[in-house]
Amino acid sequence: MTANVKSTLVSSLETAAAQAGLILLAVTEGSDFHGRPTAVFQLGLPGAELAGRSLKLELSEGFDFDKPGLLPTMTTHLAGEAKRLRNPRPECYVTLGGLPLAFGQFQWPFHSSTSGADTHIVHGEVQLADGGTHNLHAKIAASVTLTFAEIVPAMEQPYAETFVYNAVRKTVDLGQLEFLKSGNRQPVPVTTRYYSRWQKKFIFTETNDAERLEYLLRKIYWLSGVLGEGKPVWIADPRDAQYLNTTEADLLRMAGDKAGERLLVLDGEFAAVTPALLARAPEYQAALEAALNFTKPQFNESMRSGHANM
Repeated sequence: MTANVKSTLVSSLETAAAQAGLILLAVTEGSDFHGRPTAVFQLGLPGAELAGRSLKLELSEGFDFDKPGLLPTMTTHLAGEAKRLRNPRPECYVTLGGLPLAFGQFQWPFHSSTSGADTHIVHGEVQLADGGTHNLHAKIAASVTLTFAEIVPAMEQPYAETFVYNAVRKTVDLGQLEFLKSGNRQPVPVTTRYYSRWQKKFIFTETNDAERLEYLLRKIYWLSGVLGEGKPVWIADPRDAQYLNTTEADLLRMAGDKAGERLLVLDGEFAAVTPALLARAPEYQAALEAALNFTKPQFNESMRSGHANM
């Protein structure tokens, strides 16, 4: 443990982690985008069978847990991470279009824009996690406006990671994020259009039961079947519930409705792939290719003939 990391921050984080069922593995000192010191925590689950899986949490060194509402929200965040760590690939998520994505190399916390704009920026990388077929990725710069930042309890990883990840998925759904073998950082705007002040919640996509069910089947196919060696994945993930504008209970209901058709094996809040679902591989591979093509810039043929309306 690095002596320079504030002991009060360490003890508060350790308390929140214990309440969430996590153990503190290590604490080191890092640095943010501007070189200011940060506290880097490695958290894990107890039990030898889960050894090697860990969660990285990076906070500003001056972060203060004593502000009202911050510690309970942190505990809730860590409780979700504890369940997500039981996934075979905890860093992976699926889009509505059927793209499996691995999120990584996020440089928390947010930093101020260097271009002079009044925005907070966090850099990261999203890889296409299809088992290694394409080897494509997108470097991203998620930007949060000052107005949007007023909604967030703290501009730190535990309070912003969920809506940033969902904004990335939504940007992919809109075909506005291209996956390449190399390339420049691409913008992901996180604006107030994703937040309902009236309902006091984030809204990214309106979905119905059929769309939510299809989403779950694609998630189980990719994360349990293709990437997870048949191991179960967490179905009642609040991050997915926010993305789909539904509830964790509703996701479980949808999974339970389909369990009788031998497409998944449901055990509590987790579900595993079955041979019947794996047999749908051509369908899900085709959906992946279609979703990937949707993110690629399309050449306007009318431009070739000089029919541009300038």
